[in-house]
Amino acid sequence: MSKKIFWVIGIVAVCLIAIVMLTDAKEKAVDINYEGQPFIGEESAPVEIIEFGDYKCPHCGEFNNSLFPIINQELVETGKAKFYFINYSFIAPDSTTSAQFAETVYRELGNEKFWEFHHLLFANQTTENGQANLMSEDFLKAVLAEVASPEETEKVTLAFKEGKGKEALDKDMSTANRLGVTATPTIYVGGKEFTGGTMDDLAEMVEEAANGK
Repeated sequence: MSKKIFWVIGIVAVCLIAIVMLTDAKEKAVDINYEGQPFIGEESAPVEIIEFGDYKCPHCGEFNNSLFPIINQELVETGKAKFYFINYSFIAPDSTTSAQFAETVYRELGNEKFWEFHHLLFANQTTENGQANLMSEDFLKAVLAEVASPEETEKVTLAFKEGKGKEALDKDMSTANRLGVTATPTIYVGGKEFTGGTMDDLAEMVEEAANGK
């Protein structure tokens, strides 16, 4: 056998090893810090589902209004998983404004009020004519006033002006950038990116994560 054939065999072997290593790395769950993040579900639920989202993203709005209720009913309320929202704000300047305001709501009023505001904000992404709403401070304050008392709304507004939600938003963006998130919504299940296309795929991935696969 010639030296050339030996070289070819060696190169192929190295390539196969590299493919296996890349596959293993892709399938390995990444470490994500969930501390201080808003979530829905039982704290004891064995699997974490994360949506990386932008309040200006129409696809995130569709996800929140159409798919989240199904996820909540089939996976969260059954105790199989808990659902987190982490900001990846990149579409427009008011993406950052709305994310920081939402983080301030969470900081000042707690988890339950955050999720009320979160869902209402997505529901108010656009006007009746389908135009995107500018998520200015006044707009965000008006949305919050629908689910919070005047005193609570003023408390959040003051804290927002003082930059109280910036640190939490910076943490979210750091997490998203570390994971290589480039679009919204991006879904992670048990530390692995979800690449399926159906609810059955998502349910299967949750089941696998619960079983340590």
